[in-house]
Amino acid sequence: MIERAPASARLPLDDAGAIRVAVVMERTALANRWQPFRWAPVAIVPEVADDSRAEAGQAEAGPAQSSSAPVRTTHPGFEVRLYRDEAEGYYLNVSSPAPAAFVNWELVDERPHPHSVTLSYNEAARMMDGGAQVDNVPLPAEIAGWLAAYVEQHYRPEPKKQRIRPPSFKGARRGEGAS
Repeated sequence: MIERAPASARLPLDDAGAIRVAVVMERTALANRWQPFRWAPVAIVPEVADDSRAEAGQAEAGPAQSSSAPVRTTHPGFEVRLYRDEAEGYYLNVSSPAPAAFVNWELVDERPHPHSVTLSYNEAARMMDGGAQVDNVPLPAEIAGWLAAYVEQHYRPEPKKQRIRPPSFKGARRGEGAS
């Protein structure tokens, strides 16, 4: 069963029915002499038009923190738009035990650079098949509700097709002619 978010948790949609989100990346120190830290996406957050979030890539952590403390950066400006031909991928996502957002990103000069955000399992799989770095993050409840409503309205499973038996199998009976 697909759960919906409460009516009070409405997202600001643009004229085309898309939402804008920011990707939160986190740098974690590692006890490794060859790789001192690791970056990974940890969340997406809806953007609000008058939101005064940090500039792209600006650290949220204070400057007095030690180098072993996690550092988070916010990367705003990503549009999440839903397409009817991806409805199956959205269904697979919202019907899973832990719905997720999929962040396509790369590390450039030891800094994270997110490229896109999708809510479709199928689209994320195609990106990974193409060699892209894609990680999943938990889907916020208000976005999960928005996605569930879209899936309810637009997803129709394809009817199961009757399997056609090849002519070589027609008329073959087991047990006849066996000695």
